[in-house]
Amino acid sequence: MRPTWTFLTNHGHVLLAVATDPDARVKDIAKKVGITPRSTLQILKDLEASGYLHRSRDGRRTRYAIEPHQHFRHPATATREIDGLIGLFADPPSTAAEPPRDIRSSRPHDRPRKRYPAT
Repeated sequence: MRPTWTFLTNHGHVLLAVATDPDARVKDIAKKVGITPRSTLQILKDLEASGYLHRSRDGRRTRYAIEPHQHFRHPATATREIDGLIGLFADPPSTAAEPPRDIRSSRPHDRPRKRYPAT
């Protein structure tokens, strides 16, 4: 079951799918994102028209390539490049048993406990 909303749009998910597998077929991208192939094609066209990716043909296959250093479209994030988003999702996620290194240095028992007033 799909959630009713997500933090990233379908455009963001398609962009990430292309970044992780430039040789993916449209139907594979659609399945990964959870949308129809027709919607995926429209999003790929939008991303290409806006300069976020370009496509090339290799025989019968289409290959997509992300254009580096493109900025986000929303005014609140327009100073940032999409490379940061792609980099965030390109690395394998850390497991709960193995926290990221920067968090490990401040162990929970080293920090003061937050006290809540009794009600």
